[in-house]
Amino acid sequence: MAVSARPSFPGCVSLSRAAYSRSHGALLGRPPPCIGVTPGLAQSGQPRLSPRRSASLPFAANGGEAGLGNGAGRSLYKASLWRRCRFVAPRSSPALPVPVAMATASALPLFRILARAAPCCCPRLPGPRGTRRLHLTAPRNEAVVISGRKLARQIRQEARHEVEQWVADGNKRPHLSVVLVGENPASHSYVLNKTKAAADVGISSETILKPASITEEELLDLISKLNNDRNVDGLLVQLPLPEHIDERKVCNAVNPEKDVDGFHVVNVGRMCLDQYSMLPATPWGVWEIIKRTGIPTLGKNVVVAGRSKNVGMPIAMLLHTDGRHERPGGDATVTISHRYTPKEQLKQHTILADIVVAAAGIPNLITADMIKEGAAVIDVGINRVRDPVTAKPKLVGDVDFEGVKQKASYITPVPGGVGPMTVAMLMKNTIIAAKKLWRPQELEALSA
Repeated sequence: MAVSARPSFPGCVSLSRAAYSRSHGALLGRPPPCIGVTPGLAQSGQPRLSPRRSASLPFAANGGEAGLGNGAGRSLYKASLWRRCRFVAPRSSPALPVPVAMATASALPLFRILARAAPCCCPRLPGPRGTRRLHLTAPRNEAVVISGRKLARQIRQEARHEVEQWVADGNKRPHLSVVLVGENPASHSYVLNKTKAAADVGISSETILKPASITEEELLDLISKLNNDRNVDGLLVQLPLPEHIDERKVCNAVNPEKDVDGFHVVNVGRMCLDQYSMLPATPWGVWEIIKRTGIPTLGKNVVVAGRSKNVGMPIAMLLHTDGRHERPGGDATVTISHRYTPKEQLKQHTILADIVVAAAGIPNLITADMIKEGAAVIDVGINRVRDPVTAKPKLVGDVDFEGVKQKASYITPVPGGVGPMTVAMLMKNTIIAAKKLWRPQELEALSA
């Protein structure tokens, strides 16, 4: 095969017209199916980029992307779909471009492969005589669905090994106390999941049930007793609480050292200062999903839809803070939206975002037209709605899952996404509390 010394297109080498005539022209008597040959452009000698009435040629200077080896023709064809590199080659040009990868193999077999592939998907379109134009549409692969359950199992296995080692060294088994107020079915379900996870990793636990009629003073007295109980390593009060109880006062009543929810003002403050602290379980779970999946954050645009003090705000803090600090952050550029952000304005931000975290508690808030191709979408929302087909209640997130996964690169499902990670990170916090891995001077002063 004769190859001209002068490349006629970046990333390509050129097959001489004589070689072309001997190989493909003799076989089929027409131009190769993935090269557009247009008369009347004899003067340039170079391919011309053409947004309309153009042909698509698979080219890739990177052999790894083209997938050389067995099935090279199919791989090159797929590369052409992905690249969408369209141009028109002059008919009287002294050389026709072909990929670098094609120069390593015989032209005849490869043209045969391309010729077989062309008729089924590349029809002849109207145009000047002697021109074959091919418009190829790139098929978009669906997003990778991140299994929060699999990641949570991995983290629980790490926690189990840590607990076994801690107990083998002669220490007391970690103990978690959960205070559950009222008869909220969702809260009872969450607490059951937490106690099951504790048993799975080797943490002992107890659930203290109190009626919704309990007074704020009685609840604060109970928390004080658990704070002073040396057998209790981790303590959490399941939210939400009845309306007559001040949640902030209750969260601040829990000893910061035992605050496995990470809601105490000392823990929140230290987190905002990029210092070691008890991180809130759900934001920490989102952070672990991003890190363990390998989603880059450095310099990326992130939108967090939701500004709650327990979820949205901590997620934004973890993603935007400095990666070189005591508690490393994501070094991302973060935009926070909330209930008063108009949806059209929200779309202006999300369409530019590399990562979208939906934590607003609004079903199907984020739709496919609101995100860009290849964005990572983390759905924190848990909403109970009625299925229009079965009329039964079901769980959905804040993201239109089926629509968005056609455009995103990564997406978390609901259920089975962030929820299991929240429980897993709670177990990690309980182990941290048992080991007393951090005891800053502020806490020592508070305990004195």
